[in-house]
Amino acid sequence: MDGRTNGFVVALVLAFQAVLGTVVAAQNPAAPVSSHWTPERLADGQPNITGMWNNSNAMFTPLELPEGLAGQEFSADELQVRAEARANGRKSASEWRGHENSRGVGGYGTYWFDWYWETPVDIGQASIIVEPAAGRVPARTANARESVAMNLAELHDAAENMESGDRCISRGVLGMMMPTEYNNGTLILQSPGYVVIHSEMIHNARIIPIDSPHADRKVRQWEGDPRGRWEGNTLIVESTNFRAVKNMRGPSAGTRSRQSEAQRTVERFTLVGPDTLRYSVAMDDEETYSEPWTAAFPFNRDDDYLQFEYACHEGNYSVPNALGGARMEAATRR
Repeated sequence: MDGRTNGFVVALVLAFQAVLGTVVAAQNPAAPVSSHWTPERLADGQPNITGMWNNSNAMFTPLELPEGLAGQEFSADELQVRAEARANGRKSASEWRGHENSRGVGGYGTYWFDWYWETPVDIGQASIIVEPAAGRVPARTANARESVAMNLAELHDAAENMESGDRCISRGVLGMMMPTEYNNGTLILQSPGYVVIHSEMIHNARIIPIDSPHADRKVRQWEGDPRGRWEGNTLIVESTNFRAVKNMRGPSAGTRSRQSEAQRTVERFTLVGPDTLRYSVAMDDEETYSEPWTAAFPFNRDDDYLQFEYACHEGNYSVPNALGGARMEAATRR
């Protein structure tokens, strides 16, 4: 969504602008990218990636390749046709066709969703998953499958069993960075020795030290312990020390997964032009997935996007209503 703002983000921007330092060289964001293009740099030498970035274009590309399409190449025209078909399919599925054809009460009006407003475009790839070559998230381990199934069976027995994002705690690294239905704006701020990535969802801010050692392995956090380093125009963020979470969002909104202490992610933010940031995240969690996998997609600079306050706890009726409904269901079975 766009046209939104809040005092928190404004204050956050002003605070970091105070320590941002002088930009060494000016860069016209509208200038065409040439083979000799180099990004402007901040006073401490970091390439300047500060600003608002949006990955909503990537939501027209499916997370995974359909079965049987591994290794198949698609032309730009074919990818565009697929993106348009995906957008039209979502709009068609959202149309009201009477109670007898309804899939449920739904969640939001269509005007909430980015795919309803934006023109579908392809991003030059057939799926968000780029590794393994099959373009699909690898199978979960037997332990992970059993754990997720058990948790779903006991989902509303206690608040602790519900997904961490529904509880307004954390959507995890994937939930913060992967394209989703709405709130795809991501604010990046820089100060000497740090990069801050502020996600509109649950107003999460990851503060990433640059060229700094990881915290002690005993320190476990919901989004891990991120540490960054620059290699040319690429910011590499390695996160370890994840807290074990039995119910956390997976690589898409419809995927329930978990997070283990073995999880390690490596994210790459590559500035390929004044308005394009190429992003990838490599997931390695041998306790949850049968093999590592990587997702990739672009962020586009979006100076018109203003983040809204995500008042999650204040408006969270889902948890008490779900738990209350489960208690009533249990009472009627007695």
